[in-house]
Amino acid sequence: MTTVAKNIVDTLVASGVKRVYGIPGDSLNGFTDALRGSGIEWVHVRHEEAAAFAASAEAALTGELAVCVGSCGPGNLHLINGLFDAQRSRVPVLAIAAHIPTSEIGSDYFQETHPQELFRECSVYCEYAASPIQMPRMLRTAMQAAVEQRGVGVLVIPGDVALADAVDTTVTTVRASRPRVVPAESELKEAADLLGAAKKVTILAGAGVEGAHSQLIELADRLGAPIVHTLRSKQFVEYDNPFDVGMTGLLGFASGYRALANCDTLLMLGTDFPYRPFLPEQATVIQVDLRGERLGRRVPLRLGMVGDVGETLTALLPLLERKADRAHLDDSLAHYRKTRTKLDDLATPRKAAAALHPQYIAKVIDDLASDDAVFIPDVGSPVIWAARYLKMNGKRRLIGSFLHGSMANALPQAVGVASAFPGRQVVALSGDGGVEMLLGELLTLTQNKLPVKLVVFNNSSLNFVELEMKASGFVSDTTELSNPDLAAIATAVGMLGITVTRSKDLPGALAQAFAYDGPALIDVVTERQELTIPPSIKLDQAKGFALYAMRTLLSGRGDELLDLTKVNLRQVF
Repeated sequence: MTTVAKNIVDTLVASGVKRVYGIPGDSLNGFTDALRGSGIEWVHVRHEEAAAFAASAEAALTGELAVCVGSCGPGNLHLINGLFDAQRSRVPVLAIAAHIPTSEIGSDYFQETHPQELFRECSVYCEYAASPIQMPRMLRTAMQAAVEQRGVGVLVIPGDVALADAVDTTVTTVRASRPRVVPAESELKEAADLLGAAKKVTILAGAGVEGAHSQLIELADRLGAPIVHTLRSKQFVEYDNPFDVGMTGLLGFASGYRALANCDTLLMLGTDFPYRPFLPEQATVIQVDLRGERLGRRVPLRLGMVGDVGETLTALLPLLERKADRAHLDDSLAHYRKTRTKLDDLATPRKAAAALHPQYIAKVIDDLASDDAVFIPDVGSPVIWAARYLKMNGKRRLIGSFLHGSMANALPQAVGVASAFPGRQVVALSGDGGVEMLLGELLTLTQNKLPVKLVVFNNSSLNFVELEMKASGFVSDTTELSNPDLAAIATAVGMLGITVTRSKDLPGALAQAFAYDGPALIDVVTERQELTIPPSIKLDQAKGFALYAMRTLLSGRGDELLDLTKVNLRQVF
């Protein structure tokens, strides 16, 4: 007889699933046993949170369904943070959440929780299979929801149900459809009229422009429009783009902010950019998004259109005349060149044993990494340096916890990418706080022979939190980290471990690590007092720094203020 668990595995195989991330447990015994000989790889992690993050990263790069599992109670509870990341990033993930024995549900049994309630918020489908007769339809529905709605499908199943004989042994292949979604002709005509009448158009291109690079460039040329990109769209927009003027938002820089502030018409393409203070207040706004419920959520619209960005632009372009007036574009590009030069001037080595500027670390990584490298920055200051200094070329990829914003994402997401793409260079840009939060996943790298290169920006602090506190006027006395020798820990678990304390040693250390046939950790002592200057300094931020300075002096830590000034004078002049 075929068990329910065997039917689940057969359906995953038929649907092209290549691997499953998780930790075994007694409630998963039927499933893990069914995996043997199936051709699906079991990727053993050290924490279920890492399993969900790894699946999220695999799905982000492949666009296909990825799978993670958790045993009953605490096991599947650990999945939740990574599943939230997958759901908010809109990538297809199936989570199999094992449950306690059916006969014990509702009795406050050992490890009892209610997973179908817990995972409801971070999923597009979450249901409890109480009987073998509910399978395989429930599995098919969970998988179909995940791939079509691009989110998380959760199947909650007790261990005894998984071990039971299957009532229905149907094996279904689940694949995502590829529909064409184009706005109505009347809407396209209205958009063309609005854009034709505009004097200064700026395009804000989000992750929804993936696959539409050529149409985007042609549109910008027709409209004489600078293109501002988001962090998630950097990999799809930045390369081979003479109209790009950089990012905006807290991670961006002045030229992107200025191109938005100075436009009279804003065209938002495939983006739900959430930071309203960085969007223009008086401009005419046109938005294109595949999800109609996102239209107008951030700013009032003159016109909202539901459509795939590539298909929409293909239909719109024949309706547009090429604008002769290029003043707004030329001004925006000139400002971008000036801003870019200033940023590049900050990415310099330091003398002697001074802690390294993080800008310099990111620049050297960019210089030495492969043409098709996958970069994964931790949430916090590594994201800033990745956004500003890693160059995209059409083959490189940049992923992270850019919407959910979870610490410790880089290492487990690197597990997923390296598992799915053997032989491809994977570079995680981790904070010291981030890597230490899921430090056990270093063992996942060595056990699974995943040659991830982990560069640690080690500033002995929760640095981004520290910057936020300073901007709000608080003395940062809760953010310091007392770190171990991370390179020694890496060496102890079987990785190549290197410590870098001098700028002159960084290129050689990174070259050695990148050439190493295995996982490597490069622990780089990084300047703690480096400030991140946002593209627009708000009055409350200026007041916050003044208040921080006064409080720091009054608390007897004037030396800290002096160090802060010395390190960041070059950013002012």
